[in-house]
Amino acid sequence: MAYQFKAIRRVEFADTDMAGIMHYSNFFRFMETAEHAFFRSLGLSIVTKKVAPPVGWPRVRAHCDFKSPLRFEDEVEIHLLVSEKKSKALSYIFKFRKLNASPPVEVARGTLTVVCVRRRRDGTMSACTIPPLVARKIQVAPAKLLGGNAGTK
Repeated sequence: MAYQFKAIRRVEFADTDMAGIMHYSNFFRFMETAEHAFFRSLGLSIVTKKVAPPVGWPRVRAHCDFKSPLRFEDEVEIHLLVSEKKSKALSYIFKFRKLNASPPVEVARGTLTVVCVRRRRDGTMSACTIPPLVARKIQVAPAKLLGGNAGTK
């Protein structure tokens, strides 16, 4: 069972604003990229078609605190930690570390909560229990990695 994943990205020119700093919205894109890679590392996809009917994971909460800017060509590690696992939802903490700083330094910290849903025939979505195929592969990270913010249900 997995509770963490690390992805490394480089800040591209298109990720920056007029001041040459990575635009705040791109931190959320980087979080999503890390989440998708986490699922792929488990042999899954964020659009889980291995269960019938397929499930999806819309975002219901997203937050990010910024400590220091990232700039064009900075290399950043996005450390995803599963902070909470409920019957129908997952929550993550993302720690962003600028790797080309000496020593590497945390520049931002974000959170994301996603809910497992199924699409109804009329096109609407409804929350559903996380399928066992997915649930048995994911666990909550140890409290020492989360800073004491762990939770399960």
